[in-house]
Amino acid sequence: MTGAGVSVESGIPPFRGKGGLWESFDPMEYATISAFLKDPKKVWDVLLKAMKEVMDKAAPNDAHMGLAQLEEWGYLTTIITQNVDGLHQMAGNTDVIEYHGSFVKNYCMDCQKNYMISDIVLEQTPPRCSCGGIIRPDCVFFGETIPYENLMRSFEMAQSCDVMLVIGTSAIVQPAAMIPVNARESGATIIEINPERTPLTGLISDYILKGPAGRIMQQLVTEIKHLRE
Repeated sequence: MTGAGVSVESGIPPFRGKGGLWESFDPMEYATISAFLKDPKKVWDVLLKAMKEVMDKAAPNDAHMGLAQLEEWGYLTTIITQNVDGLHQMAGNTDVIEYHGSFVKNYCMDCQKNYMISDIVLEQTPPRCSCGGIIRPDCVFFGETIPYENLMRSFEMAQSCDVMLVIGTSAIVQPAAMIPVNARESGATIIEINPERTPLTGLISDYILKGPAGRIMQQLVTEIKHLRE
């Protein structure tokens, strides 16, 4: 399970906390579905255009690459991510549950045609489909529900896993916060990777590896590589 702390090393700011997007943008003004439907141009001009500029330049970092390596070796089956940046897939992970949807994927609200964010040119806002409909990101705005399939699969994987890595998230935002709890209650070992202790530490997580996600993941991959040799 991954959160914003995995992507900060790729230059993507978190939404919450110090340096987060919500320090610059009022989420109630720009990140609710009602705000988008009321004035999609305003939301695209202020929030979504800024996100696109950041994500167009972003590339996977050592944390993403480390998780992709674990999948290649057969130790990792699924990633549940709260991030909307698509960097896990770019790194090579193949089964990624995007809990909050994806900003990389967009679609027309009228005809449902799909668009990748990299293919959208913001010569006009909001961007429009060839049919004339407004294009929106396929991520979950405040006021929208978590996609049912994402919700159910996340808890199914949590209940069936042997080990869960919880990386770059304090897992305090509901309902995602219940995923590691559910895994622990189902018998999984929880390994937390975060720079500092979180509400999970010592209560839900069995171990904490303290440090930046990229550095810790590379150290973990190196240790596993030595054991494989």
